[in-house]
Amino acid sequence: MNKKMLVSTVLSSALIASSFSATNVLADSSKAAKNWNDNANVPVFVKEKIAKKRTANNAEDAFNYLEENTEETGIKNPKGKMHVKQVQKDELGMTHIRFNQTANGVPVEGAEVIVHYSEDNEVVAVNGHHVPEAEVIDTTPEVSSVAALQRAKEAVNAPAELSAAPTSELVVYPTRNGNYLAYKVNVNFLTEEPGNWFVFVDANTGKVIDQYNAIMHTGDDHQQAVGTGVLGESYKIHTTKVKNPKEGAIFSLTDTSHEGLDGINTIDAKAWEIYTNDSASWKADELKPAVDAHYNSEQVYEYYLDEHGRNSLDGKGMAINSYVNFGNDYNNAFWTGHEMVYGNGDGSFFIPLSAGLDVAAHEMTHGVITHSANLKYKFQSGALNESFADIFGVLIDEGDWELGEDIMGPGAVADGRTSLRSLSDPAKYPVGATYAPYGDGEGNYPSHMDEYYELPEELDNGGVHINSSITNHAAYLIGEEIGKEKLGQIYYRALTVYLTATSNFSDARKAIVQSAIDLYGTESAEVTAVENGFDGVGIYE
Repeated sequence: MNKKMLVSTVLSSALIASSFSATNVLADSSKAAKNWNDNANVPVFVKEKIAKKRTANNAEDAFNYLEENTEETGIKNPKGKMHVKQVQKDELGMTHIRFNQTANGVPVEGAEVIVHYSEDNEVVAVNGHHVPEAEVIDTTPEVSSVAALQRAKEAVNAPAELSAAPTSELVVYPTRNGNYLAYKVNVNFLTEEPGNWFVFVDANTGKVIDQYNAIMHTGDDHQQAVGTGVLGESYKIHTTKVKNPKEGAIFSLTDTSHEGLDGINTIDAKAWEIYTNDSASWKADELKPAVDAHYNSEQVYEYYLDEHGRNSLDGKGMAINSYVNFGNDYNNAFWTGHEMVYGNGDGSFFIPLSAGLDVAAHEMTHGVITHSANLKYKFQSGALNESFADIFGVLIDEGDWELGEDIMGPGAVADGRTSLRSLSDPAKYPVGATYAPYGDGEGNYPSHMDEYYELPEELDNGGVHINSSITNHAAYLIGEEIGKEKLGQIYYRALTVYLTATSNFSDARKAIVQSAIDLYGTESAEVTAVENGFDGVGIYE
């Protein structure tokens, strides 16, 4: 007899920042001469190192550097207008000081500038986004945060029961139509149409300025147990043995075996309880999707720990929670901003989606992105969000360059859909009929900027799952030259060190080239491969 044990979790709010980018730069530490972006107020440094050795590599010196170069950067009075968000030291000995722009102490959404130091205390790169016009806005709200929260809930038809406590933060929100003082409200719920909504409510009028759903699709004693997955494979999994005074011991899909990690939990989405079993053998048919999710979560966790020294999705050991058995015949998997959720598929197009290691890696990488670059989930930054998730999906499930090949149902295979997306040959699959008119007429997933889909925001958040195949293909071209291990090192560094919330495709090229320079040197084959890969898909500086 299978039983379930109630899971008690503390869910943190999602952190997916957003803004219209007024500046967009990346410095190349290898070369000299200044190059200017007419629309930017932060310099692009190229050709050689940009500063002599400095006395320190801390936030105070970074402030001083920005102050000394205010004419070039356009950041006047940086100590009064920039807030230190993060100081990061990496394995190369580099230090990265990340600032968030503020206006009268109110953060400017998506506006970040990063100062990068070499191990010799040289400022070797400055990149980010700065919105000078946002600094003159009146930051006194007329509308209360309570009223803004209610307006946000109404705008997204939020149910009475939310899966996490909503959050509300006063920000300056840059748009193409001007800068607004706004409440950034996050509302999260799990229904048949799940939501991780970010709603920006004008703090003076109470009107909704912008909104988008950032659901990103696709005394206990720990024991080693054996389970069978959906595809019939046997796995060794870590479970927890819990003594029950009335009925003896039961085993739960809770892994507490990793030091510094708050646990890996696999939960029944219908009962909201951790899966349990009366033995250490997890082979019943109804348990197979849960076994896959549990095993795959540990594999992805270990990849990020072993390859990149990252302890869980936030880098700080947060619990990894996966909800399985979501919805009815639900053909999707997603990251909510807090946890992974897997549908069981309809049996024709998809089988249970937790069966795919690359699917689990994709969704968990969305969690890594949430806690690093925070790429805004629409248009090109959203496409990069999806692309990085796809890329790490195929890096972790390393046998091929296909995403989702293990979870396609018999109906999909019969129709020629043997995977969800292909990084090596994106055009092998058509986009949906709704999206096709916005492309070049071929109606297939693009692999070059000549095939880019100019989609409105209401369709796929501006093409996050479609245009991502362009940068996916660039990664494939690079990986074929240098191998998947080096590709992972370069892309992880770009994601966690250089990219910001509003980065676009050009930013990504610069960040990934810079990361290759950091790791392998200016004239290395790896840098050449990166440049050739992006040239090959039409993404230039």
